[in-house]
Amino acid sequence: MNAIQPITATPVAAAQTLAFLPKHFGQHFMQGEAQTYQWAGKLSASYRNGLWKFFELSNDGFYLAPSTPERFVIESINGYSGDVSADAAGIIFTLFALNVLANRTQEDRLIEKYFFLREFALAHPEAVAILRAID
Repeated sequence: MNAIQPITATPVAAAQTLAFLPKHFGQHFMQGEAQTYQWAGKLSASYRNGLWKFFELSNDGFYLAPSTPERFVIESINGYSGDVSADAAGIIFTLFALNVLANRTQEDRLIEKYFFLREFALAHPEAVAILRAID
């Protein structure tokens, strides 16, 4: 019997951050990064810029998350309002950015990255909040 392996997130080492965005967003890496930060500002009045952490997922997905212990109040465009950790907020912001880029470019790679991250989000401790914010 084969057990389903959980999807794991691994922080990206500082020395590898320059290659991270092009690896995952492809030629749209500058737009992808900017979109992620813009969604943070649009979805959370408590977002105040700052440092971010990058994570690679064992299923070939990825996400960016604010590097802070603070929680974020999310006011989503779908009417959801809730309080989430910086990690969950980063997943939400990255999913919104990937959605915009995937719709704009119609690139299969970006669509796959969206679904890889969404799959990871399903098992996240804050899965309900993440899904309510994006759906």
